[in-house]
Amino acid sequence: MPSSPAALFATAEGKRLIAARSSKSWRVWGPYLSERQWGTVREDYSPNGDSWGYFTHDQSRSRAYRWGEDGIAGFGDQNLHWCLGLALWNGQDAILKERLFGLANQEGNHGEDVKELYYYLDALPTHSYMRMLYKYPQSTYPYERLLTENRKRGYDDPEFELTDTGIFAENRYFDVFVEYAKAGPDDILMRVTVANRGPDEARLHVLPQLWARNIWDWTARPDVPVIRAVTDNAASATHPEMPEMRLDIGQPAELLFCDNETNRRRIYGEVDAPGPFKDGIHDYVIGGLTDAVRAEGWGTKCAALHEMTVPPGEERVLRLRFRAADTAAQPAFADFDDVFAKRIAEADEFYNAVQADVTDAEIRLVQRQAFAGMLWSKQFYHYDVRAWLMGDPAEPKPPESRWQGRNADWVHMYNADIVSMPDKWEYPWYASWDLAFHSLPLAKIDPDFAKEQLLLLVGDNYMHPNGQLPAYEYAFGDANPPLHGWATWRVFQIDRDQTGIADYTFLKRMLNKLMLNFTWWVNRRDAGGRNIFQGGFLGLDNIGIFDRSSPVPMGGTLSQSDATAWMAMSALNLMRISIEVALVDISYQDMAIKYFEHFLYIVEAAAKHGGLWDEQDEFFYDRLELPGGQEIPIRARTIVGLIPLFAVEVVRHSDQPRLPEMVARMKWFLEHRPDLAALVSNWETPGVQSVSLLSMLRGHRMKSLLRRMLAEDEFLSPYGVRSVSKAHEKKPYVFAWGGQEFTLPYWPAESHSGLFGGNSNWRGPIWTQMNYLIIDSLRQFHAYYGDEFKVEYPVGSGIELTLNDIADELARRVARLFLPDKAGRRAAIGNSQQEQTDPHFRDLSLFYEYFDGDDGRGLGASHQTGWTGLVALLIGDIAR
Repeated sequence: MPSSPAALFATAEGKRLIAARSSKSWRVWGPYLSERQWGTVREDYSPNGDSWGYFTHDQSRSRAYRWGEDGIAGFGDQNLHWCLGLALWNGQDAILKERLFGLANQEGNHGEDVKELYYYLDALPTHSYMRMLYKYPQSTYPYERLLTENRKRGYDDPEFELTDTGIFAENRYFDVFVEYAKAGPDDILMRVTVANRGPDEARLHVLPQLWARNIWDWTARPDVPVIRAVTDNAASATHPEMPEMRLDIGQPAELLFCDNETNRRRIYGEVDAPGPFKDGIHDYVIGGLTDAVRAEGWGTKCAALHEMTVPPGEERVLRLRFRAADTAAQPAFADFDDVFAKRIAEADEFYNAVQADVTDAEIRLVQRQAFAGMLWSKQFYHYDVRAWLMGDPAEPKPPESRWQGRNADWVHMYNADIVSMPDKWEYPWYASWDLAFHSLPLAKIDPDFAKEQLLLLVGDNYMHPNGQLPAYEYAFGDANPPLHGWATWRVFQIDRDQTGIADYTFLKRMLNKLMLNFTWWVNRRDAGGRNIFQGGFLGLDNIGIFDRSSPVPMGGTLSQSDATAWMAMSALNLMRISIEVALVDISYQDMAIKYFEHFLYIVEAAAKHGGLWDEQDEFFYDRLELPGGQEIPIRARTIVGLIPLFAVEVVRHSDQPRLPEMVARMKWFLEHRPDLAALVSNWETPGVQSVSLLSMLRGHRMKSLLRRMLAEDEFLSPYGVRSVSKAHEKKPYVFAWGGQEFTLPYWPAESHSGLFGGNSNWRGPIWTQMNYLIIDSLRQFHAYYGDEFKVEYPVGSGIELTLNDIADELARRVARLFLPDKAGRRAAIGNSQQEQTDPHFRDLSLFYEYFDGDDGRGLGASHQTGWTGLVALLIGDIAR
């Protein structure tokens, strides 16, 4: 953290963040486009819910989107009325490169996957400076080969990636850097730098684009926006919802115009449909069809075509400016480079404050790129579920089956906000538990935005009237882990550290709504009313012996260690928040007592005979409860048995005298229920840091879990804690029932099973967010037990460390994923020699969804899966 609360906000960017509290003007423009709008639920109007098949990548260049926009290096206003982006053509491809290519879910051997190389390099929270890199091959893009090779491969094979095609051999590619800088809140400078990394000169068409999101076709609005040429190198942009803007191009270019509308000839076979259409610029540049663009020089989509030949090792720079028309009397490019230089210096100043205690250059670089990824991954997310179900007045009516299908009971939902995405290509929609993790690293650099993200989830346009939080657009009604109380408390703490101000209003607002969500869990996810919870897959969908989102194959109920522990954790988190709020509003003592009692009842249910704790193995397991009353533990050693570690909270002992009613009630409860008191840590005895501790685990059970977690032949890998014990590599867990065998082996990378709908590879053995929770929990335990409490680390080493030291060591293991080792190799990059060694690759970090449990190779979604951004906090901690 900065050396003082004022350090961050004394910077130029910090002052903009303060100004944005009263006026959102500096936040109006940002990287708010998706990187994949096709194949999403919002754009799916099919009768069978096949979103990938209904709107394909091949159609995306020709078909207008209803709910958003996508593009390369996209930048737009907060409603995407105007969008900026980049298109490229190397003279070889059959498709104008306007958006990122990837495989649909059924096309890849491990599910959907972007097949491009791009990196987020730098960003400021108000988006007054942004920088990213796209690597574009100079030879024909291997679309078909990527598809056919991956279709050939099975679950046991690695994915066939773009680098595997050899297309980057001899560095025959362009590095295309795209930067944005704001001269003012609505004065956007765009700089494109093209570097030829190959040995020969190469030709490239570069087309910065400006277009209007289509808001007129769906309701037949008469007031359509228009972009119109005013000179050879400038265009005006008028929009019914925006002030007039002007686009200036800083070098000779050919302005091309078409409309952001569906090519009804190509998509629907309407041969008489008038144009020009959304794909008009593609048809003009690649097909040479001059009538595909509007010769009169106007439309709702515009491109500035630059044709260039770049010698080997050289660069070419393009400059554009998009600003309010009333400022256009000022020269567009006289101060252009000065504005960029100033904003880059301000970015350095800002991160020098953020990284005041971080001296290692590699850690600073990785951390800054992690923050950049978090900031580039914002998106305007628009989804009106009721309108989506009903259909639009000017469009065909959707099938009636939609009213019995996906999200039909979420008609209250109207989302039209800037939201942090897990990954703007693979997951271009928010997920509620992902967003809880995102909020922590965001709070480090932009605490106001982090708080706004959490408040969105509990707002009336998101939270269901019954108190459920929306999971994700594929099924809002799925259950995500209830860790938003934890995220709320941690964001409150980070915000207080960053600003010096305790935002009790934020705490109260979140607490009052999370109370509804807690009640929903109690009423909907506790099938037997016994404080043992179900919940479904809860994000852990490839670590079970069967699909926990579906009915148990042999009937009955699966009581879950993770669901129950999440609820114990949630009760403690809400209790802790209630205590903090009660210090300024004494009436909240009652809520603290409520959650304290809930916590005790959950712990009792999980710990007693017939619960989830297994005395034989000294581990927590899911328990199968069959209709005839038989109860069977599912003795698969997975991270579900470690999640009880997360149910831990410390409270300052000095706060207790200020909360007499709460303390008296807690004392009464523990005195009159000694059986419950024996299950949890002693509330009345302060620990070494004068804190009281409440935990789902007393010392013995905690040590029992740690003995497995910290053993390198079980959960502990060189790069963090695995999600499945390596013990199952030699001895898979097998559950036999009714002539069937359900098996769980240890696979260090992707799953080899299609159990979960054809893509069971979303969750890998090492997850950054789960490691972060483990580390956070160990620090909580250490705050109570102190330096005298030690355990062996790693198991079998004979070395005993404090829990805080173990937390540091785990953080270092996770950091090894991204930091170079002595040979300069970054584990997350994997075995690609070019990416590991080439000077134009080796310092570029990708923040993958999960990581191989043996070698640390990055897997799954590759571009700033938001919870992996937590590494920015972990490596910052170990750097001090």
